[in-house]
Amino acid sequence: MQPFLMPDFYMPYQARINPNLERSRQHSMAWARKMGMLDAQKPGGGLVWDETDLARMDYGLMCAYTHPDCDGDTLDLITDWYVWVFFFDDQFLEEFKYSRDLVAAKAYVDRLELFMTADGETPPEPENAAEAGLKDLWERTVPAMSDEWRARFTLSTHNLMVESMWELDNIDRGRIANPIEYVQMRRRVGGAPWSADLVEYAVGAEVPARFAGTRPLQVLSDTFADGVHLRNDLFSYQREVQEEGENSNAVLVFERFFDCPTQDAAELVNDLLTSRLQQFETTALTEIPGLLADRAASVPEQVAVAAYVKGLQDWQSGGHEWHERSSRYMNGGLASGPTGLGTSAATLATGLRHRFRQHSHRPYQPVGHLPLPAFSMPFPVRTSPHLDDARSHSVDWARRMGFFDSVPGVEARGVWDEERFVGIDLAHCAAMIHADASPEQLRLSTDWLSWGTYGDDYFPVVFGATRDLAGAKACNDRLSAFMPLDDDGVIPEPAGPIERGLADLWRRTAGPMSADARGQFRTAVEDMTASWLWELANQAANRVPDPIDYVEMRRKTFGSDLTRSLARLAHADVVPSELYRTRVMHELDTAAQDYACFTNDLFSYQKEIEFEGEVHNLVLVIENFLGVDRLTARDITARLMTARMEEFEHLVESDLPAMLADQDDDVREALTRHADDLKEWMSGILEWHRRCVRYTEAELLRLRGEVPRPVFSFLPTGLGTSAARIPGIGEPGATPLTG
Repeated sequence: MQPFLMPDFYMPYQARINPNLERSRQHSMAWARKMGMLDAQKPGGGLVWDETDLARMDYGLMCAYTHPDCDGDTLDLITDWYVWVFFFDDQFLEEFKYSRDLVAAKAYVDRLELFMTADGETPPEPENAAEAGLKDLWERTVPAMSDEWRARFTLSTHNLMVESMWELDNIDRGRIANPIEYVQMRRRVGGAPWSADLVEYAVGAEVPARFAGTRPLQVLSDTFADGVHLRNDLFSYQREVQEEGENSNAVLVFERFFDCPTQDAAELVNDLLTSRLQQFETTALTEIPGLLADRAASVPEQVAVAAYVKGLQDWQSGGHEWHERSSRYMNGGLASGPTGLGTSAATLATGLRHRFRQHSHRPYQPVGHLPLPAFSMPFPVRTSPHLDDARSHSVDWARRMGFFDSVPGVEARGVWDEERFVGIDLAHCAAMIHADASPEQLRLSTDWLSWGTYGDDYFPVVFGATRDLAGAKACNDRLSAFMPLDDDGVIPEPAGPIERGLADLWRRTAGPMSADARGQFRTAVEDMTASWLWELANQAANRVPDPIDYVEMRRKTFGSDLTRSLARLAHADVVPSELYRTRVMHELDTAAQDYACFTNDLFSYQKEIEFEGEVHNLVLVIENFLGVDRLTARDITARLMTARMEEFEHLVESDLPAMLADQDDDVREALTRHADDLKEWMSGILEWHRRCVRYTEAELLRLRGEVPRPVFSFLPTGLGTSAARIPGIGEPGATPLTG
């Protein structure tokens, strides 16, 4: 009996099949036999695979569907890669997921990594089928690709192997991830980013290096990965959860988090899958053309990006078709055959329903005060003794920068006036999230808070009401000129408060930095200010964001990604950069960031939804996505906060010490301090929201009578409530970031 009925899937692309299918089927069977995969023994006896197993799973069919246009030789190689990755997954399951032998599992994975060699390196002699396969595939693949592609592919292959330990550890603990953690980790362990890299090989066109790290290309990769993984989780639930006892499956995660029946959880997973596919489409059709135009992409670069996008589309439709046919998955009762908009009324109906829901929000609804839930906050609040000094300084600095002056678009009065600025009391926030700062360091932190909050308020007030996206982009583009990378860099004359404030802060903060550190710092600021444009575009389209896109961009609009960057710079001379790329550090940072972001969304709900016509609030995103009322959405938001806090505590108590066990004392001290900083950052932000008048109905009504009602929010987002917290400033042994 199937545990649930398959939902109606949204698949907008037509599946096609490669004419070299039969050739690759025969080749992959012979290759697997040659590598020893059909002779590999299970610990308890029997084979991991035999010929019948491999033939039934039919990875040749999968690759013929997912790469329909490549030639025979390329399809052979791609198919061999997938045979290898599925063999690795199944062998790892047999060897370690049942025995729970974490030490042996880590040694197994560590040795596999030796076969991903750089130029001039020689791998060891293979001792098992997985090693033999990886050695052979590496030697046949990487010589044809650039160094940049090799680096990306090495990282994605590393992740899918190493993060299998995360799955194994969760099984050992009987722990099921929270939804946000699961989506993030599934990308690392599930292999779809690895598949996206192989798409570049298959289509014969690499993504140009100068585009690879941009938001549009990253969103394409992430939405592709989420689509692949969520679909796989639906089809594999019966095998993984019911037969093999795994707990890394989105349907199970949703069952437990929402406390709902399996069928309801499956429908929710499918809704999220649809949303991610539509986010892919939106990005491909709107953001990618804009990126190529903005960076003056050459014709070959445009062709390469277009081929990559088409390759990802082919993978989605072909992967879905294969899941419907493969014996590996639960697919009884599904109708096989062509998919796509032209052949599926269910696809059309599902897609239109989601599109309508995302764009049908009515702004300025009188929602009233949102009763706040209980907050899980195990960490105490400390306050700097220099608070009064920072308060006095901040008012004077904001006045000198022009934050209380009239600006174009708001000629009658400025974005802020002095009374409002004093009431926001950003110095108090800085004093709690940076309690050990010296007087000058606390002034700098407060000024970053003030600048980031002002900038995030400025863009919607000046550009939002008129939907002046071009003007907003031009304003944002100029900001980089006020962050020169060299000591003698000449900056233009500041044209207004944002430019004047940034020029002053850059001089005071980046002065002692190395050129490399300045580059990282400037990129972090640029990412945050660019996220304000993302908000403007959503607002202009009346688009409630996709849930995952919202959570990930919220970290940028709130400035928390910038916080992470500055934390790394503070310990750049102590902590190896690769440690920051580990699962532990990524999850530690993002769990804290999400807790702080969602805190703001709960406190600011009435302000944003009723008074500002905003669409960027997690409570609203959940209301829209799940079709629930605001109180239910509030409770789900609070539950996510609690889950992220519990994950943070688990990481601090267990995973972080384990990761640091073989590091030197300086690294252990720096990263332990980083975790402690995040504790105070979360507790300080929560306390500031509790005490600040900014979100009270009385203050909102006062402001409504005094200033034009803006289209966007007055969120303390951006650098405003987070990036002013610069872990490392003023700490013993830390690299100073102030001038």
